[in-house]
Amino acid sequence: MRDPFGIVERVEPDARRRAIVAEAQDRLGKVRRRNGIVEFRPKLQDRLFGPIGGGRRIGLRGIGHTAIWGAMTDRRNPPRAGAWQDDFWWSNDGLRLHFRDYAGRADRPPILCLHGLTRNARDFEGVAARLSGDWRVIVPEMRGRGESAYARDPMTYVPLTYLQDIDALLGYLQLDRVILIGTSMGGILTMLLAATERGRVAGALLNDVGPELSPAGLGRIRSYVGRQLWHPTWMHAARSLAEAHADTYPTYDIADWLVMAKRLYRLNSSGRILLDYDMKIAEPFRVPGNEAGPDMWPALDALRGKPVALVRGDRSDILSAEVAGRMAERLPEAELVTVAHTGHAPTLEEPEAAAAIDRLLARLA
Repeated sequence: MRDPFGIVERVEPDARRRAIVAEAQDRLGKVRRRNGIVEFRPKLQDRLFGPIGGGRRIGLRGIGHTAIWGAMTDRRNPPRAGAWQDDFWWSNDGLRLHFRDYAGRADRPPILCLHGLTRNARDFEGVAARLSGDWRVIVPEMRGRGESAYARDPMTYVPLTYLQDIDALLGYLQLDRVILIGTSMGGILTMLLAATERGRVAGALLNDVGPELSPAGLGRIRSYVGRQLWHPTWMHAARSLAEAHADTYPTYDIADWLVMAKRLYRLNSSGRILLDYDMKIAEPFRVPGNEAGPDMWPALDALRGKPVALVRGDRSDILSAEVAGRMAERLPEAELVTVAHTGHAPTLEEPEAAAAIDRLLARLA
């Protein structure tokens, strides 16, 4: 590693790391003050210094620089509820992929949260913080999102490859049985996992997704996915989201939009706030013939006989009320819950959605 400070040869490794982190924090502090940024969440691989620290790291919500850089895991003091460890696994084609691991009871199946197309692990930070302690919550980031490596071949940004990546993760963690919570694309992966590895699925929640997706909603997603946006401040990012998605979340105020901005965007080392995914995830959408996917109803049927919750936003343009009703008919054990004043997709922090999660988990405890 290049020595940016001219001190590497004169200090021990621990002192060297502290010096690098201190200098990085000073530089980032200047960026924060210049942009009026309250909290900063960089990628773990910093462009100036490479990886900061090493191994697993622990993150805590809303505690300044500790939340920025994390702290080395102290095995004498296990993580409390709301804390997570950052860890990595390897895909079959050699990509280093990231997941958050929230500690929980070992006598219960862990919860595996699968995010949507353009999202990342931060999408579930509220859900995971609430459930952890009682439940172990694992939140992987699919290739090309968040801290996970970007694919060399963009045509691997497809469900089949994501399934292979999830299978590698379950093997890495030696998990035989999990509870799945899937939002949008994550719900499609949940159905496919049930179809291909039914014995591993203890129960599932499908969030605003089903075997049939509304063309209008798919068209809306295609219109924006893969278009990089950047903003000079978090407030600019929040106001941009509010303008674009006011119909989806009509009750949101600026504080809610700021929370969403922190989940969708990241601050890079140049001080720009960017969408936190590889723009090339859109390329499979552009391949002629990819509009018609496989028949997903048999995949949904694989969940029959298992505890299932179906969550739908009442303003959703992806999952229609008619399709949601048909899903509930095919899964007699499933509970269908509608979240009011919400489009695609509920955050699962709404009271109706949180209560549905709790009822599902009560059946699996």
